[in-house]
Amino acid sequence: MRAWNGWYHVSGSTYGTWLPGDPRGWRARWHREHVDGDHRNPPPPGKYEQRHEMARWRTKSPPVYLDDRQRKVAVEAIIEKLSEIEIEVLVASVDSMHYHVLARFRDDQVRKPVGRAKKHASFVLRKSGLVGTVWAKKCHALPIADRSHQVNVFHYIRDHTNEDAWVWTFRDGLIPPKAHG
Repeated sequence: MRAWNGWYHVSGSTYGTWLPGDPRGWRARWHREHVDGDHRNPPPPGKYEQRHEMARWRTKSPPVYLDDRQRKVAVEAIIEKLSEIEIEVLVASVDSMHYHVLARFRDDQVRKPVGRAKKHASFVLRKSGLVGTVWAKKCHALPIADRSHQVNVFHYIRDHTNEDAWVWTFRDGLIPPKAHG
């Protein structure tokens, strides 16, 4: 499916936080094998426990969870780099282990500019004290189907302030997470 006017909903996670066999659900790379459940309907408890343990054993460092300050730095850095390479961004969010971006990409090339933005964010985070790999490899790029889909995704990402994410929008700039409690 081609993206409507070049718009994509891009998402990804931090290193080691969503591995094969995850009890919250997961997908095999390229869908090479059938996996019961997904993030909305998780697989039965324990079904992929051995697979998850093996994936955790193979990771080179512990999972990365971003604190409040690091989330703010990361979303600012991602926006900075995407703007620098002339990618139009409507909204972006970063929580402790996920990022989301709604942006227009030239020629449907998504992974390379997002990779550059993640690399820049990693560099900025390292300068502020975070060491090691920050982001999981690649990203998920969902083509936007039409204007209605674009508006729904905008609000979905914008609402991540309710999930302790720092959010940036083209209208409001940087928005801190909403306080819980």
